[in-house]
Amino acid sequence: MSRDLDLWAYSKGVTLDFSRPGKPTDNAFIEAFNGRFRAECLNQDWFLTLADAREKMEDWRRYYNEERPHGAIGNKVPISLVNSGGATSPPP
Repeated sequence: MSRDLDLWAYSKGVTLDFSRPGKPTDNAFIEAFNGRFRAECLNQDWFLTLADAREKMEDWRRYYNEERPHGAIGNKVPISLVNSGGATSPPP
């Protein structure tokens, strides 16, 4: 871990907690999300610029949270649990 990250975390009151190497089951939720993000976003597109990467990742994030049904919550869209009015999240 870098010293800068450690100092930033300390100054913000963030506790860093790392999974053990080779133990993805320590944090299965995050591992599942990372796999889905890689398969559905990172491996699908070429990012031509940093701005292009940001735009494509934001498009995927909106799809993931606002359009894609999630089996763990009864095939509902996550935003429907937060916002019963149906409004979408604000732009970044």
